[in-house]
Amino acid sequence: MARVNIARLSATSADFQPRLAGLLRFDAAQDQAITDTVKTIIADIRARGDAALLEMTARFDRVTATSVSDLEIPRAQCERAFQELPQEQRQALSEAAQRIREFHELQRQNSWTHTDAAGNRLGQRISALDRAGLYVPGGKAAYPSSVLMNAIPAKVAGVSELIMVVPTPQGSRNALVLAAAYLGGVDRVFTIGGAQAVAALAYGTPTIPAVDKIVGPGNAYVAEAKRQVFGQVGIDMIAGPSEILVICDGKTDPDWIAMDLFSQAEHDELAQSILLTPDASFIDAVQSSIDRLIDDMPRQQVIRQSMENRGALIQVRSLDEACEIASAIAAEHLEISTDEPERWAAKIRHAGAMFLGRYASESLGDYCAGPNHVLPTMRSARFSSPLGVYDFQKRTSMIEISASGAQHLGTIAATLAYGEQLPAHAKAAELRLKK
Repeated sequence: MARVNIARLSATSADFQPRLAGLLRFDAAQDQAITDTVKTIIADIRARGDAALLEMTARFDRVTATSVSDLEIPRAQCERAFQELPQEQRQALSEAAQRIREFHELQRQNSWTHTDAAGNRLGQRISALDRAGLYVPGGKAAYPSSVLMNAIPAKVAGVSELIMVVPTPQGSRNALVLAAAYLGGVDRVFTIGGAQAVAALAYGTPTIPAVDKIVGPGNAYVAEAKRQVFGQVGIDMIAGPSEILVICDGKTDPDWIAMDLFSQAEHDELAQSILLTPDASFIDAVQSSIDRLIDDMPRQQVIRQSMENRGALIQVRSLDEACEIASAIAAEHLEISTDEPERWAAKIRHAGAMFLGRYASESLGDYCAGPNHVLPTMRSARFSSPLGVYDFQKRTSMIEISASGAQHLGTIAATLAYGEQLPAHAKAAELRLKK
């Protein structure tokens, strides 16, 4: 049993802050080669549309077709994929979808109006996006849970048409992904992927209609393509490596905590898993659990590299200090595995999602608890939120001015407009003033 050499830090050490900062530092700098390749792909899709899309699908996915229409999977085929799943998978997928839908229905926002004393009617109208695009990884990295988490809030929001793109390397189609598309209410599915799929969604081709927003995870090329088309369309976020931060009082089974740390480390070598606890002996126990359990993990090499490069077991002075450090880290996933978890959660200012109590493993949030698992990473929880219904809605300000209201407001507007040297603005307001 080879020990996992995960960093062990103490908040009382003089070098704690620089060591923690070094641990959290992640170089998200763009790879110029990827940037240039994606730029070329997008330009080609914009110039040649379907023809370029067919060529790239043949080149990158080794799937040939005579038209992009041949790459579309009918909704009936997605329904058949769902019906043909083993009963256990079908039931699990259905219950997860139902829980995710019920949670997101609570996020719906309503339009509202307010009439002031002068009879001016002001308000906000909430409306859904017309069309959204969902990118889904294909091949080995097939995540039906991500389909549900991205598709369901879009449909709950009222998006009229949801178009999913998913690469199918060498024609390999994942039945769970297609089943999830059916359950999630996806309207159209195209078997295309990569930066070319993002470009097709953003600018449209003769076959694939342009969308208003693109969501969903992908590789570095997909992320870069989303970055480059942002502004032409909306995007959800540019996600970084997965993260988990666990605050524990030392009373939870150390095997549970070790496995929770593994659950993020197994994503990839850049994922980050951190434990904060005031109990030094508990750190020893978790280290022992890590060393004992890792050999049974199919992805043990990925877990080991992730934990040795970016993981940490940190002893703090108190749970209060743990909360301060956690707020500074602003992790994607934060587990509070303590007595009275709500008490400590109230002290946390920044986190993508919080999992309260000893039984709330992060994996439940990934699949079926209900809240969205598309979460801010790389400390962006300081200013951004999980994906939700609100990401597929927009707000329009509504302004109706009464004749009497125009007299008072027009004077204010004209005064400010003259101050900004915009006389046409001022005159437009003054013309409505009673002589």
